[in-house]
Amino acid sequence: MDPLTPADHAALREAKHTLRSAVRTRRAARSAEDRAADDHARFSRLREFLDNPAESFTLAAYMSIPPEPSTLELIAWLHSRGTTVLLPVLGKRPDGTPRRDPDWAAYAGPESLRIGLWGIPEPTTPALGSRGIAAAQVIVCSALAGSLDGKRLGMGGGWFDRALEDADPGAVLVTLLNDDEILPDLPTEPWDRTMDVIVTPTQLVAAAR
Repeated sequence: MDPLTPADHAALREAKHTLRSAVRTRRAARSAEDRAADDHARFSRLREFLDNPAESFTLAAYMSIPPEPSTLELIAWLHSRGTTVLLPVLGKRPDGTPRRDPDWAAYAGPESLRIGLWGIPEPTTPALGSRGIAAAQVIVCSALAGSLDGKRLGMGGGWFDRALEDADPGAVLVTLLNDDEILPDLPTEPWDRTMDVIVTPTQLVAAAR
């Protein structure tokens, strides 16, 4: 049973909305040069974390658009070494109907991308359905803020919360943030998933449980 009352949920939603607006405003104010430097620093830390030539794995990630922390360098690097990378498919189905559930497809290089919903690039390879994410041992989730105990403030649409329902329970959940987006605590609701690893330009943090 949900221990929170409707009033509690309304207050949490309002707190999340306020915090999301503040983070988005701060991100938009950062220069392109600062974002590029921080993106490369985050990638370097994540590459060191993932770089085990003896171990093959599948990674699922979001396809970033500015000013959110970039996944582009990570996706290109993994693809170049033969790692399977799964990306969200957000656009309509081939029959023209909207996708109501999260969907995934394998990345096959930049030439295989098209512009999807909200201007986000998506693969044109065959869609795998919501269960496609179950193949991933590492999942990079978009976020606007996080806490040292792994709490995550998502983008507001609940897409990753729904997608993670089909994830392997043993998958490592990662989120990419700026240093000032790690906060002492975050408003959360019962369905909010915690992250295992937070990567910023200056640190890689294993969430404390």
